[in-house]
Order: sequence, then structure tokens, then C-alpha cells
Amino acid sequence: MCQRSSSSCVEVPKMPSAIKEVTVQLPQSHNRPDQPWHHYLSIDIIWYVLGYTLFHPFVSWVVVLCLRAQYTAYGAPEMRIAVAWSILMSAIGIFGIISEQIAFGSPREVDLAEEVIVITGGVEGLGGLLAETYGMRNANIAVLDTKKVDPDEAEEKGVVYYQCDVADAKQVEAAAAKIVEELGAPTILINNAGIVHKKSILDTSIEEVEQTFRVNTLSHFITLRTFLPHMLRESRGTIVTVSSVLGHLGAANLSAYTASKAALLALHHSLRAELAQIPEATEIKTILVTPGQMSTKMFADVEPPNTFFAPTATPADLGKSIIRLIERGESGEVAIPLYSQYIGFFTMLPTGVQQLVRRWSGLDTAVGKVSSRRKDSGEKK
Repeated sequence: MCQRSSSSCVEVPKMPSAIKEVTVQLPQSHNRPDQPWHHYLSIDIIWYVLGYTLFHPFVSWVVVLCLRAQYTAYGAPEMRIAVAWSILMSAIGIFGIISEQIAFGSPREVDLAEEVIVITGGVEGLGGLLAETYGMRNANIAVLDTKKVDPDEAEEKGVVYYQCDVADAKQVEAAAAKIVEELGAPTILINNAGIVHKKSILDTSIEEVEQTFRVNTLSHFITLRTFLPHMLRESRGTIVTVSSVLGHLGAANLSAYTASKAALLALHHSLRAELAQIPEATEIKTILVTPGQMSTKMFADVEPPNTFFAPTATPADLGKSIIRLIERGESGEVAIPLYSQYIGFFTMLPTGVQQLVRRWSGLDTAVGKVSSRRKDSGEKK
């Protein structure tokens, strides 16, 4: 087709006869109930704002400079308070930097083009978000999951999926061999796979307990034994252990889940201790993730005990923190929401106070009441 003007003839390319239709399902806000403004207010938001204002060393010293700009005398009470507060905030900040340096050491260099990332349980939830994020950045990303993903969808996301039961050592070893052959030696392992049975101890079958521990705990041992040797040979790596704050607390009707997550806390610290004794593991970093309740399918039917003090964590918030530590080449801990970071103080309280806090928070009633099961005592009536 040629369009003529007074001085030139421009060839217009032919348009394809059929245009590919892409179906997009946008979130419908009208399906969500309207909430008052204070419903979205939480202690996490307040703490976040304070962290960048009142509790920030730089801002504290800016206040001191502002006072001096107004010719406030050094001996004035407001100047003394401002200087003392600035010194305190600076000391806390310096102490935190030194503490992390002692605990986690220097960061390693991370180049995503040279890293091979393995994520267990990476089809949905937090793992799915991490996989898709790295897939969009053209990283070498492999996902181990029992769920099957359509090849076209996998290619579109830029993720290589391996249908695999991470609780089966032979399946993991077979998948690892394919990963090494197709992508290279794994250097970043994100152990994220997990399941939950929301039942009381009496209602949970032995098969369900075994399944929970195999997926939530045993799989970590299997993947570590499979992928850690590759990291040692490469003399670099990052291992992410996704546990839960409930591993510290326990909760009614979640006994198998909380016990399996508590085991991961001990496993993480044992892993760090063992890596510290291996010369080749100097550049292998470890990250412990202990989130509170997340807005995923696993706990979609569970109401948070208190939306102000215990808001629901989003996979995006957790994923952002995990990715930041991985790409900085740092070890560390990710605990969201805020109370997850200070759960250690709860365990230091007197047992009576702990019990009152549990009752007040609604921790043990969030998953429903324990269903009583009457067992045959064998007595004659």
C-alpha cells in the first residue's frame, strides 16, 4: 500500500489479519468491602515513619542544625535535648552496624548473570513471587514444585520449572542433575516449600504429621545435602530458610506446622555454625525468614488476631526484603511484621504474663476452637 503526498511516497507496512487477544483480569475494587481509614493503620506503619524521622540519626542532627540556625545557645535546654538525642540515635546506629558485621561478616559479590537460583515451592505464594521477579530480570531461575506449569507460561515468565517432590531425595537429586546440565551449578537456594493442616493434635492423623514434616523440614535437609556441595565447589552461595514466627510461639490447631517450623530455626543456626567451620564456606551466606501471618492461600481463611499490632504480611514486603539481602550478598534475618522482630522478648516474660498476652492477642483462637474427640476409655458402663 502506498500513500502519496506532494513530495514522497511512503510504504505503509501491512497489518496482520489477526491480532492476538490477551485476556487480562483486573482486580475489582467493588468486590472488596470498604474499610475505614484506621483499618489500614498499624504499628508497622508508625514504626516505619518514625524510623525515617524521629529515630533517624541524620534527621536528628538536622534538628540540631536548625536550632543553631535560629541562634539557639548550646546551653539551652532544647539544644541539650536535641544533641543528646542525636548522639543516642547515632550510637544505636553504629552499634547495629558493628553487631551485624560481627554476626554476619562482610558481604559477597553477587552478579545475577553468574548465579543460578533454586526455589522450592515456587509456583504460588511467596516462592512464586520471587521466581517471577527473578524471571523478569532474566536470571537463571529453577523452581522445584509438585505442581505442573504449562511450558508456554513458564517461557513467558522466564522460569524453568521442574516437577519434583522436594521431600523425595531421589527426585531432588534427579532435578539437580538437570539444573546443573541446563543452567549451571546452583549458587542460591531458597527453601520455601511448605504445607499446613489446620487441625488439633487429636484430629491430625499420623500421615498428615509425617507429610508436614517431610515437606516443611525434611526437604530442607535434602536440598542442603544436594545443593550445598555445588556452592562449596564454587566457593560462594546464599541459602534462604523460610520458617515462621509460629516456630517461636506455637499455636492451637497448628501443632504439626509450628513444630516443623520450629525445627527449621534450629536447623538454620546449626547450618551457620557448621559453615563457620568450613574454609570454603566463607562466601556462603545464610538468610533466615520468620514471617507472621501472610496473605497467601495457605492462611487465607485465618483472621489475624489484631490488625494493628499483628497486621497480615504481604509476599511483596517479604520478597523485597529477601531480594535485597540476596543481591547485596549479605547474611541476615527477615522478620515481618514488626512483632516478629521482637518475639524473643516475649519468651523472656514470666510465664503468667505470656499466658495473658496469648489470651489478649487471640493467638490460640485464630484458627478456630479445638474440636474435642471422645476416646473409648474401655470402661464398662
